[in-house]
Amino acid sequence: MEETLRVLLVASAFNSLSQRVHTELRGRGHEVGVELALGDDLLRARVGHFRPDLIVAPMLTTAIPEDIWTACTVLIVHPGPKGDRGPSSLDWAISTGAREWGVTVLQAVAEMDAGPIWASVRFPVAACGKSELYRNEVSDAAVVAVLLAVDRFAGGEFEPEPLDYSRADVSGQLRPYHSQQYRRIDWAGEDTDSVLRKLRAADSQPGVLDELYGREYFIHGGHREDRLRGTPGAVVATRDGAICRATVDGAVWLPQLRRRRAPGGPATFKRPAVDALGADLPADTPEVPVTPAEAAVRDTWSELCYYEQGSVGYLEFAFAGGAMSTGQCRRLLDAYRQACARPIRALVLGPARDFFSNGIHLGVIEAADDPAEESWRNITAMNDLVEAILTTTDKLVISALAGNAAAGGVMFALAADEVWCRESVVLNPHYRLMGLYGSEYWTYSLPRRVGATEAARLTRETLPVGAGEAAAIGLVDRVAAGGTAEFREWVRREALLLADSPELEGRLTAKKRQREADEAVKPLADYRAEELAHMRRNFFAEGEPYHRLRKNFVYNVEPPATPAYLLG
Repeated sequence: MEETLRVLLVASAFNSLSQRVHTELRGRGHEVGVELALGDDLLRARVGHFRPDLIVAPMLTTAIPEDIWTACTVLIVHPGPKGDRGPSSLDWAISTGAREWGVTVLQAVAEMDAGPIWASVRFPVAACGKSELYRNEVSDAAVVAVLLAVDRFAGGEFEPEPLDYSRADVSGQLRPYHSQQYRRIDWAGEDTDSVLRKLRAADSQPGVLDELYGREYFIHGGHREDRLRGTPGAVVATRDGAICRATVDGAVWLPQLRRRRAPGGPATFKRPAVDALGADLPADTPEVPVTPAEAAVRDTWSELCYYEQGSVGYLEFAFAGGAMSTGQCRRLLDAYRQACARPIRALVLGPARDFFSNGIHLGVIEAADDPAEESWRNITAMNDLVEAILTTTDKLVISALAGNAAAGGVMFALAADEVWCRESVVLNPHYRLMGLYGSEYWTYSLPRRVGATEAARLTRETLPVGAGEAAAIGLVDRVAAGGTAEFREWVRREALLLADSPELEGRLTAKKRQREADEAVKPLADYRAEELAHMRRNFFAEGEPYHRLRKNFVYNVEPPATPAYLLG
């Protein structure tokens, strides 16, 4: 890079990729502003005020006005290989079984996705849902492509490549919108692999429209089941809120459903499948549990998985969207206690891929008969889990973040002795955007890591923190490069070295003494009581913004303008 730039990010939402691009560009010294694409006039005003050298659109579902892209170079991030065009790129990649795909950064022109190419990066398509693929392989490739394109723009000599379908490396094509006609599942005729491709291609949005017990639902996500069988299309079991549905040659687990909105009726949102079905689900549908240890050696769906390698235990959890309901917190706490009872020296916490945690489950709370009471139960269960980690003194506990974390999910991670994260991770260690004071012992954990001044800044500014910055300020201990598989291997290697080191016993002794000293100065119970006093007011007092902000989030209500915290 030859010079720093004023870069304006334009996005339909400040999502995980937009946040990551934001942190990466800021980390390279660029002055970065953000504008949500909420209207052409608002965007024109922002461009006029910010006066960018370059506009980058990491995630955009609307067109940039011509008067903007003719006056300033606009780079669009498209999640497809060279030549790919259309609004459903990843849907087609997953549903057609593509093994490799790409991200292309192209210049905005009148014809959508047809502008000159500034950078393109290929990536392998993992066997997972669209949202998980987007937050991992797609985002990794997108960041490489964006940084390369920005460097090329800054250099001033690069000539972008015109789209030319006669070139050997231009493999994409114009594809239509991936509507429900392409997603429809024939339960009596399609095998499990076909069903899974369709489910995975729609896991976040828009879901697969289907019928269950005479009602229409959108199915969000799907996972293979290795043992259960039944009449194709029939629900044969439940597990921790998910339902298992038989296929012609196996079965799949469906964790979340969304009732189709009736004409003129209220909006709907994703819910655990069992909750969404309610009384329509037959009472004799069996609950088929699986222990975390069993899940580690089977090809089935489970939110929890536990296994050991040498003297290290690994407790993996994977909650949809990173949200943790009251029941999920309690099940994870039970699994944590069981792991701590094992003869291991170190315990690693965290999913193999995707989100670490985003805190309490706003969707389950919204659906509750009394959202305030459910909020209280959820935060109490979350606190119980965090307290158990903070008070574990006979083992080294490591939080391994392969994916992002936010709000109480960050504080959950900070309860461990060490926090390791992949270099792509973005942290949001704050609660204010949901109108909450925060809990999970953050007033103890955050200042002890970064100091009182930095803790106040992080919770006040409400900006995303990249892995590099997090390490620099002491929010995390170690950062590792590479994809999710490389990160996991690095974690296993390093955790085993720590667990088997002769210094571990001394470290555990020092840890126990420090916990006793901290408790003597101010008991954990006092931190908890003080935080929960604020949270009770947030949940139950009149005029508090939490319930409105939660509802807006769950129903995906867009803000009327770009929030002030994004303005650079």
